[in-house]
Amino acid sequence: MLNRILGPRRIALIQRAIQNGKITILCLFLTVVVLRGMIGAGHFGTPEQDLELLQTHFSNNRRVLEEKNNVGGGEAAGKEMNPNSYEAFDIKKILVDDEPQDAKDPNKPYSLGPKILDWDEQREKWLKENPQFPNFVRPGKPRVLLVTGSSPKPCENPVGDHYLLKSIKNKIDYCRIHGIEIFYNLALLDAEMAGFWAKLPLIRKLLLSHPEVEFLWWMDSDAMFTDMVFELPWDRYKDSNLVMHGWNEMVYDQKNWIGLNTGSFLLRNKQWALDLLDVLAPMGPKGKIREEAGKLLTRELKDRPVFEADDQSAMVYILATQRDKWGDKVYLENAYYLHGYWGILVDSYEEMIENYHPGFGDHRWPLVTHFVGCKPCGKFGDYSVERCFRQMDRAYNFGDNQVLQMYGFTHKSLASRQVKKMRNETSDSLEVKDDLGLLHPEYKAAVTASS
Repeated sequence: MLNRILGPRRIALIQRAIQNGKITILCLFLTVVVLRGMIGAGHFGTPEQDLELLQTHFSNNRRVLEEKNNVGGGEAAGKEMNPNSYEAFDIKKILVDDEPQDAKDPNKPYSLGPKILDWDEQREKWLKENPQFPNFVRPGKPRVLLVTGSSPKPCENPVGDHYLLKSIKNKIDYCRIHGIEIFYNLALLDAEMAGFWAKLPLIRKLLLSHPEVEFLWWMDSDAMFTDMVFELPWDRYKDSNLVMHGWNEMVYDQKNWIGLNTGSFLLRNKQWALDLLDVLAPMGPKGKIREEAGKLLTRELKDRPVFEADDQSAMVYILATQRDKWGDKVYLENAYYLHGYWGILVDSYEEMIENYHPGFGDHRWPLVTHFVGCKPCGKFGDYSVERCFRQMDRAYNFGDNQVLQMYGFTHKSLASRQVKKMRNETSDSLEVKDDLGLLHPEYKAAVTASS
């Protein structure tokens, strides 16, 4: 009868639907059995408890999936939720500056501090009263304090502090080898003298606080020692109070603003040095004074671009216009690289290694490689960031190889952080001598002197 009412085709469709329904119910039953096996049978396995457990299980799974999707879709948001993540932490949260300093009277000339007129007498008296702190550590070798530093805040790029660490490690190595004391500064002593000029208040304070120091050696944070063997010719400077890399004709005749470099210089602890700092300082206060001084320097010095006053241009200007007062105590050194421009040196390191050896300090093996314009701690530099950092790595490794050789190691290449052994270990460790004589230089000098 159903065949006459519905027809054979519809009957077949209904039968197929019933069969599918049976299969669906069977699958659902098997699913329940499997899930019960996975999550347990509940309390005594009653249907009501099974249903509650199933709902809880699916709800938890949905929550986990949502959390994963949130992390995957917005990784930064996930990191912000994790208080243990250094990568997500905003360092500005703990860099809280104190109240701004009181504004100084713009009509009052700037001064680094109280005027001192008898420093040489004060210092001489102190040295006589404190013979345990001589200003010369041995005949012909003055007591030297190398001074460098960087901003009190972290670098403005993610790897700048890493390269500052390499730079200070490099300086510590050189100073340890050559018996030089080192001072690293992270404090801005005078807010008005920020930027180029921050070194002036620091240098003055250190000269006055350390009368035992004969020479203060300033070195920028972006400069590295690349000849660990070279010892400065101290006798050459016995009559000089200021030693800078430069050329007399470029400074005194041409008034060229790059006739000298103030990224690495020696300053003798004398009244003369305090007087020179007092003459330079009035151009340094930030704001209108520095801007106006910059205009003067651009107008008076050869090829100087238009920008605010900097200590190097000011030094050239003072020496060129007041040579009679300062010139006879200034030594402009160019026989070796007290400052060496990285752009003409770093690509030649392999050639230097092939043809020469450390100890020259000049174009054959530069004492200092200075990365002028790279600004490794800033947001922007004057050169490609990749080029600067690659070349800084090469310069660091070039100098570091001379340190590592003392212990039988060397970098695999100038571009590599990895090191390799240079010699086999021996049971007679004290008989092993490093090739460059850097392991115990003072000890060897004493033996030579006594013989």
